[in-house]
Amino acid sequence: MSNAGLDRKYPVCIAGLGARTPLGLKAQASAAAVRGGIGAIREHPYFVDKLGEPISVTIDAVLSPNLEGVERLHALAQPAIAEALAPLGKSGGGNDPIPAFIGLPESRPGRPAMLESELAARLEKDFGLRPTMIPKGHAAGLMAFEQAWRAIQSGQATVCLAGGVDTYLEPETLEWLDEGRQLMSARNRSGFVPGEGAGFCLLAATSSARRRRMEVLAWMVAAATTIEEKRIKTDDVCIGEGLSQAIAQATSGLKLPEERIHGHYCDLNGERYRTEEFIFAALRVQSAFFNCLNNVTPADCWGDMGAASGSLFAALAIASGSRGYAEGPRALMWASSEGGQRSAVLLHLATHAIE
Repeated sequence: MSNAGLDRKYPVCIAGLGARTPLGLKAQASAAAVRGGIGAIREHPYFVDKLGEPISVTIDAVLSPNLEGVERLHALAQPAIAEALAPLGKSGGGNDPIPAFIGLPESRPGRPAMLESELAARLEKDFGLRPTMIPKGHAAGLMAFEQAWRAIQSGQATVCLAGGVDTYLEPETLEWLDEGRQLMSARNRSGFVPGEGAGFCLLAATSSARRRRMEVLAWMVAAATTIEEKRIKTDDVCIGEGLSQAIAQATSGLKLPEERIHGHYCDLNGERYRTEEFIFAALRVQSAFFNCLNNVTPADCWGDMGAASGSLFAALAIASGSRGYAEGPRALMWASSEGGQRSAVLLHLATHAIE
C-alpha cells in the first residue's frame, strides 16, 4: 500500500521521538546502542544489597547519583520531551496547550509522594503542556499512547505528547526490590537490573502532520489495555490471560497470515513471572507473528525502564525501519505492570509503506 493509502487508513501517526536512557542522551543514539548490543549495566557507586554486595544498575551518564526525587525525574523527562516536540518548531501547538499523556511509576517505596502534581506543574511551565499523569508502571507508556491515539481520533486534539519517565535509583526503592528478591544478583538469577530513563513521542493527526510538513515516522494501527487478575507477588498462577487479550485486541484488525508481525518489543527483564506469562500468552496469539518468540528485549542493554518502557520501544521500532533492518512493516509493542495492566500497541513503520 502507498503512503497516501496508509495516510487514509491510519489517521494517527508518530511525527517526533525523544529519549533519554543510560545508553544515550537522544533517541537515535539509544536505539543504535541497543541495535549494537551495547550494555550499560554497572555497579552503583555506593548502594549495596542485604549481603553487602554492590547492586547492578543502569544509570544516566550525565546526572549526579545524588540527584533524587522529582528533580531527577524532571531532569530525565525534560530533554526527551524537547526532542519529541522539535518537529513542531517555534509555533508549537498553537494557542492551545498540547495535551500530554505521561506514564509514571506505580505506588512503591521511594516514589515521591507528590510526584504527579509536582512533575505536571514543572512540565506545564517548561513546555506549555496540559499533562495527564498515568501512574501505572511498565504499561503506562503504552497506555499513554492509547489515550493520545483516542484523543486525536475523536477530534479532541490534532497533536499530543505521549510517553513516560521512571527511575528505580532511589534508596528506598532499591531496598524494596532487594527485600522482594527482584534485584538481579549472584543469589537471584531471576531478578532484573533497575534502570532509569524517559521516552516520548509526538503523535499527530496524519493529515495535520502532512499539512505541517512533519515527517511521518510510523502510523498507529491499534492499541489495547487489559487487566491480568493473577498478578506477580501473589499465590495465583498466571497463565497469560490478560497479556494474550491485549495482544489479541491490538492485532484483531490484521488480515492473517498476510499481515503477520515481524518485529515485537517488550519489557521482559529476567523475572521468571514475566517470562512464563509471555510463554502462555504466546501459545494463544502465535498466529499473528512470524516468530512470536523472536522478541526484542532492550532491558538486556539499558536495564528495566519501568514506565518509560513503551515509548522507548517506539524509538527502537522506528529506528529499525529508518535504518533498513526491520524485517517487515508491522511492529508490536507490549508491556505488563505489577498492578495488572497489560498494554499493547501496533505500529506500521513508514519506511516500509510500500509492500
